[in-house]
Amino acid sequence: MKLETKKVFYVGLAFFVITLFWQTYDNIIAKILIDKFGLNQTLSGIVMALDNVLALILLPFFGWLSDRTNAKMGRRTPYIIIGTVLAAFAFMALSFADNRQQMMIEAETTIVEDYDALIDTTRNGDVTAWENLYLAMRDERAQALENNVIDLDRYTAQEGSIMQVMSLIIYDGTELTSQLTDEQIETLTDTYYLYLNQRAWEVTLRNPATFIIFTSILFVALVSMSIFRSPAVALMPDVTIKPLRSKANAIINLLGTFGGILAIITLTIYGLDQYSFVHYTSAFITIGILMLIILGIFLWKVNEPKMVKEREHLEEKLGITDEDEEKLYEEKGETLSKEKRLSLILILSSVFLWFTGYNAVTSKLSDYAPKMLDMSFSLPLLVAQGSALVAFVPIGIIATKVGRKKTVLAGIMMLTLSFASVYFFTTGHWLIYGIFALTGISWATINVNSYPMVVELAKGSNVGKYTGYYYTFSMAAQIMTPIFSGILMDLFGRKVLFPYAAIFVALSFITMILVKHGDSIALKRSSLIENFDVDMY
Repeated sequence: MKLETKKVFYVGLAFFVITLFWQTYDNIIAKILIDKFGLNQTLSGIVMALDNVLALILLPFFGWLSDRTNAKMGRRTPYIIIGTVLAAFAFMALSFADNRQQMMIEAETTIVEDYDALIDTTRNGDVTAWENLYLAMRDERAQALENNVIDLDRYTAQEGSIMQVMSLIIYDGTELTSQLTDEQIETLTDTYYLYLNQRAWEVTLRNPATFIIFTSILFVALVSMSIFRSPAVALMPDVTIKPLRSKANAIINLLGTFGGILAIITLTIYGLDQYSFVHYTSAFITIGILMLIILGIFLWKVNEPKMVKEREHLEEKLGITDEDEEKLYEEKGETLSKEKRLSLILILSSVFLWFTGYNAVTSKLSDYAPKMLDMSFSLPLLVAQGSALVAFVPIGIIATKVGRKKTVLAGIMMLTLSFASVYFFTTGHWLIYGIFALTGISWATINVNSYPMVVELAKGSNVGKYTGYYYTFSMAAQIMTPIFSGILMDLFGRKVLFPYAAIFVALSFITMILVKHGDSIALKRSSLIENFDVDMY
């Protein structure tokens, strides 16, 4: 038995497309919703949670449907074609609505014309630059009131929440403040972004058609991704014999990681990883075209019916069969004991808690990093992904020596420390990159061992059912946390994001330390590549 690495690589291209899309989606859609359409953190969180709501409904359905498909191209390939093509064109079409909204904002306000230079100047504490910005904002608000763009109530409200706040910092009595503190610069920056957010929302309210078009196209893209996600994941076991699936899954996970890295690099090359008022056309078009090119390579190299027959022939030759062990257990009347059931509940509770913390950061980082740390979001993400890749093999070795539970607990402590420490940074200090490296290692440490702890409690063929439990709890967290964290950020400011994440991850330590089962010593991997056999996406 020898794994055909090239075959697995080509089959895994479908998974590469999936992560390429989602990494780009997570990094720019929230920024567009907040900066260009003026949604607050709560409403943008609701939109960002939509993909997980659809996933809970549609992934099982299309997985079930593909199981029962008998097409000439195979069971999975038709869904991969349809889903990828629709998602790619929908993603590219988003650039139309994005550009239209950007042009409407630029036509109505001069505040964003020199946005890049302005941010660089004001974040350095140039009081004169802040005064000029403040005066321009006052003039713009007065003109908006005079032209009936806003009513007196809104004008008065913005005077109190924005203009007076800035005035008290910029002026010391009737004179300019001599020097701004870091805390004052942070407050001015927050207030400026609040103003831009409210201006964008005014544009959206007067021209709702663009927002409706954007969200409608986005909905099509999300549904399209749901069409082929389950079939793409199911294709690997369809064409790979059971003893080699761990190695094959490891290769596919590596492809997925590199797909995410390519997405981040693309945003960095186009300079879309920091500032708010930029055109995202290049990213939408590039990612869409890459998805179609990769699909073309997939169709050129993957003949699903032929590969399935080859697997069946090899299984027959080797005498490998998949017995329905779950029925055997049911016939014997064996069920999960109360103690093991409690451990399962505690592990799943831990999964919910650490995904609540982690996903809050990943869904909000592209908005947080430029505005709170004055840095791009792409490099920290690259550092986190790179450190996770390097850590997989050592983590696997450690888990074989000390066990899964202790390894997971160590990962939880490191992740809590990482998230908590970010709260104390106001600029992109070099230590931030060390923190995100630790974040990547911590998250890999948790993922390498937590999913196996769940399926360790499964019996035979009900591994699929327990896998479903795992993803139900993780997706439930990813539905809830963008909304809940958004509400808190609207109430207390962006600064609350990392304490929020740290608290939820820390709570998972309590539930995990109570776990008594699922902690058998991990089997030694037969090759280094198998250390990447992790359910990360």
